[in-house]
Amino acid sequence: MTVVINPTGEVPATPVEPLPTTTVGRVRKGLTNPVASAIALVIGVAWTIPTAGLLVQSFRSKTGQDTKGWWTFSDLTLDNYRRVTSGTGNVLPYVVNSIAIVIPAAIIPIVVAALASYALVWIDFRGRDWIYVAIFALQVVPLQVAVVPLLRFVVNGAHLGSMTVIPKLGLAGTVGAVWLAHACFALPLAVFLMHNFMSEIPRDLLEAARLDGAGHGQIFRQIMLPLLRPALAAFGIFQFLWVWNDLFVGLVMSGSNNAISPITVKIAGLVGSTAGQGGEVVPAAAFLSIVIPLAVFIALQRFFVRGLLAGSVKG
Repeated sequence: MTVVINPTGEVPATPVEPLPTTTVGRVRKGLTNPVASAIALVIGVAWTIPTAGLLVQSFRSKTGQDTKGWWTFSDLTLDNYRRVTSGTGNVLPYVVNSIAIVIPAAIIPIVVAALASYALVWIDFRGRDWIYVAIFALQVVPLQVAVVPLLRFVVNGAHLGSMTVIPKLGLAGTVGAVWLAHACFALPLAVFLMHNFMSEIPRDLLEAARLDGAGHGQIFRQIMLPLLRPALAAFGIFQFLWVWNDLFVGLVMSGSNNAISPITVKIAGLVGSTAGQGGEVVPAAAFLSIVIPLAVFIALQRFFVRGLLAGSVKG
């Protein structure tokens, strides 16, 4: 904050705020004015309307859903939730499956990407820049193109002619196949984000640790991990939400094994099996599927914001 002193030596009662001279300052000032706040509020309300409609529809009977708009709040009932939490339409086991999938699928790429990024940034070896470029380029490969070859790799292993390079992994039809798929597809983005974050850390910090006799393992555990916490949390939330909402990978990698199918696969099955009848339970099942990721985001949103802003402003 800048304080202006007049020629008589007196300090004015109201300090004068400095004018924004940097791009970040000008953008911040532009986004915090009343007009921008009003626009953000309108966008937030509009974005929330479909979720509010889904919540209301989940409490309405089939007659109410078919004959009146959700904003009428008519024909309210709890039968839809009773049907999706008991009997053949019970979705709670699939919620447990999603939890069993999403936690390892978020932790595995975080651990691997953090170690790989440290090596690519702070360990000098030949070809590390080309390796980083190759990993970054993998982001342009569409998931839909890569998932089928990955499934064949999981089922059959890797072969070079008649020679078996990598044997069968034994993961076909297991939750491990889903973990592997999500981890592989998340690694390019995770390495890219953490590599950029680590490259902003002053090299003098690591040199001082090396002078004190610390090895790469100690530097990674005691220096890098605490500094990486915002970036790790931000990517962890991204990956959690992505894996939880995924249908394609869960459907392909789990196959016909309902014991490991996530909640998204169950809801897709409900949509197909209740066409013309019983479709009133789909909003209830869909709303149950968003409760956990919504709670996770609300609980960790402060870490998410810190992670997004980490490294964006110097000084």
